Amino acid sequence: MANAVSLSGKTAFITGASRGIGRAIAERLARDGANVVIAAKSGVPNPRLPGTIHETAAAVEAAGGRALALQVDIREEQQVVEAVERTVATFGGIDILVNNASAIWLRGTLDTPMKRFDLMQQVNARGSFLCAQACLPHLLKSDNPHILTLAPPPSLDPKWWGPHTAYTLAKMGMSFVTLGLAAEFGPQGVAVNALWPRTLIATDALNMIPGVEPGNGRHPAIMADAAHAVLSAPASARTGRFLIDDEVLAEAGITDLAAYAVDPSKPLLPDLYLD
Repeated sequence: MANAVSLSGKTAFITGASRGIGRAIAERLARDGANVVIAAKSGVPNPRLPGTIHETAAAVEAAGGRALALQVDIREEQQVVEAVERTVATFGGIDILVNNASAIWLRGTLDTPMKRFDLMQQVNARGSFLCAQACLPHLLKSDNPHILTLAPPPSLDPKWWGPHTAYTLAKMGMSFVTLGLAAEFGPQGVAVNALWPRTLIATDALNMIPGVEPGNGRHPAIMADAAHAVLSAPASARTGRFLIDDEVLAEAGITDLAAYAVDPSKPLLPDLYLD
């Protein structure tokens, strides 16, 4: 993008960045010399779920950025507030919030424990709102503030609601939070957008989808590159948009996406909420 804004020295607060797409975005911003806050729950290794905040922090430093690893459960208001305070004390401000943390459970109503329902509502919609609320006083002081939430275009199509009402409610909650924040803070200069992948992305979340193999998806790098294109643009360039990764890259002049495929011999499957 010709009028790209340098991310060198900019501070990004990324939730759920101990693995997957969040980590990929953290490493991509670090390559530009950004300060990256890794705000996630995984402080110690888990044999069932690889990745910790400290491993991502090391990767960020290796990529050329400065890292701050903070163990944060975004369901806990005080933990989020303290993490934001630590961020500002360390780096002097916040320029970017990436709401990446998300909980998933693709089951029907009778197979959804209320504990799981509550977890998804607290992490997805409430967590995104809480992190935005905590970061916005600092974002409003930035010369190029962005909030980017990993959420799909809003949809009322019953085909997305029937199979897993609880998850769709939680995920669309993130979309509607994006809609509201964009309307409220777009006029104040904060770019508030959502980003969603065209195809499945090969992360640990794929294990939640029966019969789907990582080979049917793309590497998290495609989302990282798309996020970078959004976040390195002037905040005035776009706000209130529900962006799709391949469309963002095409706009940036990248149309050959073959390198992102996990297994080029397998068909790519579309992600949820996209036709």
